[in-house]
Amino acid sequence: MKKLLAIALALVLCLSVFAGCSSNTAANETKPAADNTQTTAAAETTTEAAPASTMKVGFIFLHDENSTYDLNFMNAAKEACANLGFSEDQYIFRTNIPEGQECYDAACELADAGCTVIFADSFGHEDYMIQAAKEFPEVQFCHATGTKAHTEGLSNYHNAFASIYEGRYLAGVAAGLKLNEMIAAGEFTAEEAKMGYVGAFTYAEVVSGYTSFFLGAKSVCPTVTMDVTFTGSWYDETAEKEGANTLIGGGCKLISQHADSMGAPTACETAGVPNVSYNGSTVGACPNTFIVSSRINWAPYYEFVITSVQNGTEIPADWTGNLATGSVVLTDVNEKAAAAGTAEKLAEVRKALEDGTVHVFDTATFTVGGETLTSYMADVDTDPDYTPDTEAISDGYLHESEYRSAPYFALQIDGINLLDVNFG
Repeated sequence: MKKLLAIALALVLCLSVFAGCSSNTAANETKPAADNTQTTAAAETTTEAAPASTMKVGFIFLHDENSTYDLNFMNAAKEACANLGFSEDQYIFRTNIPEGQECYDAACELADAGCTVIFADSFGHEDYMIQAAKEFPEVQFCHATGTKAHTEGLSNYHNAFASIYEGRYLAGVAAGLKLNEMIAAGEFTAEEAKMGYVGAFTYAEVVSGYTSFFLGAKSVCPTVTMDVTFTGSWYDETAEKEGANTLIGGGCKLISQHADSMGAPTACETAGVPNVSYNGSTVGACPNTFIVSSRINWAPYYEFVITSVQNGTEIPADWTGNLATGSVVLTDVNEKAAAAGTAEKLAEVRKALEDGTVHVFDTATFTVGGETLTSYMADVDTDPDYTPDTEAISDGYLHESEYRSAPYFALQIDGINLLDVNFG
């Protein structure tokens, strides 16, 4: 049943930036024009034009501003709306919306409130966004990290992601440089260069992320290994802190994460262990240990979609942002904690990623079970018959997020040790 307007209109929020993990973006971040976006599949029909002065946009967030993940989306939403000249009564934030029926309810309430575009930010929101999209065909529903837009075939439902594996690779380079500096200082030997990683779930998104981070570190510190632990939750500060402490106790010299609280970064600050965060800078709370963070900048996508609805132009079923579109960014390097020359090296590697001379998943740089990977049939459902297997390796590298916006790399490569997980 469609939800009523009254509750939704009262929920327009003016959110403050969470000081411990505000996103300080690097000086070379650029905001692209909409036509710079990379797309992987197109919607069947165009949208109807909507006047900017009357348009309303809704945003659904899994948590609130205390989650670094959700705060990143919130900041991007406010940035995009400000750039497009929207007033505060033209966008509505719904926070702490679980990955369940509550998402459908929130989406319906936003549609009833007059929103012509509704965004949701968490993987588990997808089925409920699709349910709402079928009920409100005149509203555009856009979902981050999802996988079903190209198979559902709805002209008003869309998925989006970005090549964040490139950002994590760059962050890994910064981590590897720090390990090299510590080795040179005699803090441990090259053979003891072990990192730790706190992951949320064993989803491909997380696997792709920690693998690309590891490969970035390995590109400059060849002896590095990495232990990974999982919390089973996107946001659990206690579990994330415990995970980081377990990794530190197991000999890990540097910690990174794909989880959304300040648990791991603050554990590193307390222990004096270098940390590479995710989704924003933690330098305010962790000035002595924070090195750098990668994140997806969602503002380009938000602006692209909203402008498309305003102009009545096509919105892709799958959209993949990248370094060139300004959708994959790094925070400023914390010179106090980072190795000397980190910023310069990151600029060099970024250029190589952009011009295609370096590929994150270059099959010559890693092995699986001691063997070089020559084929990977990814479950991406992109061909007309929706058969599940698509060859993702060609030209010597695995083409992540090209056949579908959401990641599909889900292999356990050599050098990465999963703790207490039956990887399958």
